[in-house]
Amino acid sequence: MVRPRAHLVTWLELPEDSGFGIENLPLGVFLGGGRPGFRHGVRIGDAVLDLFGMTGFPVHRTRTLDAFLVAGPGAWRDLREQVTEWLTDARHRVRVEPHLVPLDEVSLHRPIGVADYVDFYSSRQHAENVGRLFRPGTDPLPPNWRHLPIGYHGRSGTVEVSGTPVVRPCGQLGGPDDGELPPFGPTRKLDFEAEVGFVVGAPSEPGERVPVEAFTEHVFGVCLVDDWSARDLQAWEYVPLGPFLGKSFRTSMSPWIVPLAALEAARVPAPPRGTGLLPYLRDDGAPWGLDLALEVRINGEVVSRPSFRDMYWTPAQQLAHLTVNGASVSAGELFASGTVSGAAPDQWGSLLELTANGTQPLRLADGSTRGFLEDGDTVSLSASAPGPGGTRIGFGEVVGRVEPARP
Repeated sequence: MVRPRAHLVTWLELPEDSGFGIENLPLGVFLGGGRPGFRHGVRIGDAVLDLFGMTGFPVHRTRTLDAFLVAGPGAWRDLREQVTEWLTDARHRVRVEPHLVPLDEVSLHRPIGVADYVDFYSSRQHAENVGRLFRPGTDPLPPNWRHLPIGYHGRSGTVEVSGTPVVRPCGQLGGPDDGELPPFGPTRKLDFEAEVGFVVGAPSEPGERVPVEAFTEHVFGVCLVDDWSARDLQAWEYVPLGPFLGKSFRTSMSPWIVPLAALEAARVPAPPRGTGLLPYLRDDGAPWGLDLALEVRINGEVVSRPSFRDMYWTPAQQLAHLTVNGASVSAGELFASGTVSGAAPDQWGSLLELTANGTQPLRLADGSTRGFLEDGDTVSLSASAPGPGGTRIGFGEVVGRVEPARP
């Protein structure tokens, strides 16, 4: 069923409640549709608007969005206004229609170069759940957690677009017994992590701090992230330096980047904090909590519905902390929220939490159970947010299918 969106788009019909109306206009990179080479596109309904076809600008015929994103907020705003005019003013219909490509005729590619990748740990509920599992009887939060957004640098070369297979990783699986060598082999505790990612557009200079108020001057938009984890590898290796092989084998990102400009109606304050913050992290005047509703499925069955609005640390604070020591950010860089978990068990964003580290397996509708992921399982993460006038902003999906470990 379709309905005309005449009040927003005077000549284009959109699928009802698609999440990709004129209020959204996310950017991505595609191949196909009878067009040679990589193209930048804007999703509108179930079609992709070919930006190179419309503009002829070489910047929109590159393998990633980086060359466009580096131009900064003025260029992002101008493009959004131009696309909105093309799709709402009937005078442009004859010119625009030949450059609208059906979504099912194209393949979507990783939209950014991933110049760098940082993963944070910003859900208080997730951090407390993990602390209770591994440090029972103590404060579940580390002493520093309430004072700074904890994060680590991931491996940018293993960030891939949704649909890229997730090969079960191998590594050391735990501590040795009485002088024996540690066991080695495929992870037995493969997990998903439901996360939200933020894409840097305009770079900062080395030595330059990016304050919370300057968040929108550097970050273009938002995507979905599944930061896959091998929990047994991670548990053995992470002391004292943190995640390494247990996290670096695959990170999946969705193909569409939703502009921050589309998310004004989704902005909310961060949850109340019982601990004071250092000045560079105070965000009272620039709140960037986001009311995003996430949904996680295993083999098509919903297993969790995390809420992003409860995240303790916001992306603006994450960027401020990332750069407070003078570290710079680059166009096409990605940083992610860390696992998104809510207060209720059906809002937890990982199997580690949902199954109490595999000790309480999750029962699926087909009668099978999962402590952790099995070969052949498909995990999908989707999300939506409130848009203007009661609309919904869609993010699409990030999907990964688990393949057996390689010999």
